Amino acid sequence: MGLKFPVLPLIATLATQSLATMAAYSFPVVAPVIAQDLEVPGTLVGFFISMVYGVGIISALLSPRFIRRFGAVRVSQLVLIATLAMLLACAVGSIVSVVLGAALLGLAYGATAPASAHLLVPRTPPRVMNLVLSIRQIGVPLGGVLAGLVMAPLTLSLGWQAALLWQTVPVLTAVLLLECVRRSWDVDRDPTRQILSKGLFAPVQILFDRPELRRLSFVSFIYGGIQLCFIAFLTVHLTSKTGFDLVQAGWALAIYQVAAVISRPIWGWLADKWISAQRLLAWQGFIMGGTAVLTGQFGMSWAPWLILSLCAVAGTTASGFTGLAYAEWARLGGAQRTEATGLGSGLMFAGVLLLPSLFSVTVTSFDDYGVSYGVVGALAAFSGFLLLRQKST
Repeated sequence: MGLKFPVLPLIATLATQSLATMAAYSFPVVAPVIAQDLEVPGTLVGFFISMVYGVGIISALLSPRFIRRFGAVRVSQLVLIATLAMLLACAVGSIVSVVLGAALLGLAYGATAPASAHLLVPRTPPRVMNLVLSIRQIGVPLGGVLAGLVMAPLTLSLGWQAALLWQTVPVLTAVLLLECVRRSWDVDRDPTRQILSKGLFAPVQILFDRPELRRLSFVSFIYGGIQLCFIAFLTVHLTSKTGFDLVQAGWALAIYQVAAVISRPIWGWLADKWISAQRLLAWQGFIMGGTAVLTGQFGMSWAPWLILSLCAVAGTTASGFTGLAYAEWARLGGAQRTEATGLGSGLMFAGVLLLPSLFSVTVTSFDDYGVSYGVVGALAAFSGFLLLRQKST
């Protein structure tokens, strides 16, 4: 009997990613309120996400061994338990507890993609592999949207600490529901698997064993960083250079995120039916590169509809690529798909950490967004060129 569309595993992995991301992105949503209560500058709250992704690099690289030993479902439960710990710690309401909460979430957040790949790939028909992994990846922008929808009204009515505590209800529910399927879905776990025998750099060995992954490594780093460059700087860019007020700039960022949600399954469907994921990723680089260059030229004379349209194109490419990227990591990784996906996550997280920081330094040095967007645009186009030059395998 052939494989069927993995509805339940897809729902489980999508829910895990959405809930963990929702918790992580809750802080930027209500950053001014949290900063006021903790008596710190609002900009420091932004370091919460940086810590989650920074520590997440470690969990991304180490998690494949845990997944092999304990099973993908058990590790997904651990991700959710870390999310619970983060919510409870941060709700204490001190600077120390917030830092601790970010570290706790980061220690598990990097495991979401490799656990999903380990669970989904063997249960998914090859003809819909890109679609399934792209739908799973909706969890990241969806988690961000949910954080905005839930945290703002709850914070206004109950306070930010209570708003965080309310999130523990769906997270705990997901942990319990996963327990119902753990034994049947984790049948491939290996209790004898060594976890720390080769340390953090064990997944890097894949790059020596599979040279075709090297270009994808560079592309994942660059695309992941560009994704966050748009998210981190779009609103301040629009309010300072185009005359947009904060509400209009917020709508532009929302359009960017919604475009990512809508486009990811579309890209996956195209990769399964018409064009290879590798070639689509290349063209995404060219399009996001051109969009970045145009974004750097935003000014008072630009029509709002044109700015919003470009924000949608940016979201479709710079944030819409991840499903295809993870599908390629899983495909090229072969039997080591779990380790390959973990390495891919680590590289994307590294891009998230480094490129926005370099972008900020460039903006400050040149006092011009055009230069910064031009540089990341060139990097995106170069990445696309690298992928086009690589023969499909």
